[in-house]
Amino acid sequence: MSSLKKLVFTLIAACTGLHLQAQMPNTLKPEEKVYGLSKFWQEVNYNFVYLDKVDRHKWDSLYVAMIPVVEKTPDDYTYYKELMRFCAFLKDGHTNVNFPAKVQDKLMNTMFGKYRFFIENIDGKAVITHTNLSIKDEVPTGSEVTEVNGLSTADYLAQDVKPYIASSTDYVRDDQAISNLLRGMDGQEFAITIKTPKGIVKKFKLSHARTEEKEIYPEYVDHKLLDFKWYPNDVAYVALNSFGNQKIDTLFIQQLPELYKAKSLIIDLRNNGGGSTSIGTKIFEYLTNDKLMYGSKSITRVNVSAYKAWGYYTKPADTLLNKWSANNLLTFQDKRYQLLSDDKQDTNDVKDQKVVVPTVLLIGHNTASAAEDFLIYADKQRHMTKIGENTYGSTGQPFPIDLPGGGSARICTKKDTYPDGREFVGYGVKPDIEVKPTVKDFIQNNDPALKKALRYLKDYQAPEIASGK
Repeated sequence: MSSLKKLVFTLIAACTGLHLQAQMPNTLKPEEKVYGLSKFWQEVNYNFVYLDKVDRHKWDSLYVAMIPVVEKTPDDYTYYKELMRFCAFLKDGHTNVNFPAKVQDKLMNTMFGKYRFFIENIDGKAVITHTNLSIKDEVPTGSEVTEVNGLSTADYLAQDVKPYIASSTDYVRDDQAISNLLRGMDGQEFAITIKTPKGIVKKFKLSHARTEEKEIYPEYVDHKLLDFKWYPNDVAYVALNSFGNQKIDTLFIQQLPELYKAKSLIIDLRNNGGGSTSIGTKIFEYLTNDKLMYGSKSITRVNVSAYKAWGYYTKPADTLLNKWSANNLLTFQDKRYQLLSDDKQDTNDVKDQKVVVPTVLLIGHNTASAAEDFLIYADKQRHMTKIGENTYGSTGQPFPIDLPGGGSARICTKKDTYPDGREFVGYGVKPDIEVKPTVKDFIQNNDPALKKALRYLKDYQAPEIASGK
């Protein structure tokens, strides 16, 4: 059997398995399903900024293999799952397929009637971090899910969850897969095994159904848009939890009279999933004395039809000392780019007093998009130190498209790098000091990154800025 036929067989088998688990209306005709697949494939080919990193032969072969698969999908839920599998091949966190609202409304993740579980990736394990209050003794927080539907959790994730997740980094894919470990349709059944922190093994048969109980244990911390507090030694702590609401700029400026008293500063970006880069930049202006602030370097693809046509007839030898021919060939190869910003310079016009003191930036896997752009500005700031884990590793400008049946997709059209060309999309912005939380930290309600930041600032020594150092 050829590799392409094996791929088709595997996809059809997976598709059939999904239908056995979840019954949904089938509102789309086969030709509409193929159209949706083709539309996404076409728009990726024309607009996806990272197309140069894609194996085009495998991508096109996968598209061909997916045609009979999507035609045979038994319902809208399964159809969109297959589109997600197709999209995941691109490995980009800003390129996604989204369920229609009519499907999304029937999806469940944490609710199983009597039981409710919230699961997170802690130290590579699927750990139950919260439950509904009435089962807190039966299912202690800190318990690990070790088996799902007869498979080890690792095997179940690899087979039934990860293939549908679009992510630029493996560790974020792991996080999202574990958080969505038990996601499914209303009525979908799961058999799971857990191991409690005391080593007791328990088995559960679960079926997705709405949990009426509202109380969660332990109670979730309500992350405000901006959180401010003091720690010993005049350390000011500011959590910037989103750049999606411009109000955070005003909230930060309102805290300046207090921040001026600080001998050192912690900026917590671990729960900041992004928003608008300009919102974060407005705050950053108060954290540096630099008159010019250097942000990310950005490019996008250029598609000019006539150039592509001429490029079809252009040979590599024709491009020698001939820019016009080179552009034609690059356009034909889908490798012609336009610079959107070259070592983006923002003028810092803030006249007010700045808060330039020893500063720790707390970062983690959920520090994403515009929050990562904030870190690009911080890259050369010698009074700033990043502590925590790699960031999300994805930013850009998505292009939205509508898909049949009310679903949608988005495709990343802009590539961002450090000003010197270093890439962070696909890798994450790396901490200067790495701190990874453990299951023990979770059970003991310990924040090791914050503790490390406080110790670091207590022992802080200013870096030498003498000439040549």
